[in-house]
Amino acid sequence: MQPGGQPDMQQLMKQAQQMQQQLMTAQQELAESEVEGNAGGGLVTATVSGTGELLALTIDSAAVDPTDTETLADLVVAAVRDATRVAADLAQEKMGPMAGGMGGLGLPGM
Repeated sequence: MQPGGQPDMQQLMKQAQQMQQQLMTAQQELAESEVEGNAGGGLVTATVSGTGELLALTIDSAAVDPTDTETLADLVVAAVRDATRVAADLAQEKMGPMAGGMGGLGLPGM
């Protein structure tokens, strides 16, 4: 802080630029990450990116019953939800520290 209690704008800008770079790095890491979720004891496995994009879906032949497609659909939905939850946890882990970081800049209301 400068005399009179005013924040040093040059220091604030430097901190903001550092946080922006950290955010961009975390976003890139998330985009490049892959996580899996599964259902039915591994009968259905979904792979999503760290940003939640569905990349792959693997269905074990034991899960395929032509007379019971509803169960298979439920397993697919459950596997995708599981993978998406894991991706969200990963995003929180990588981005969480930055979400509260703006308060460290001394900006009003943050």
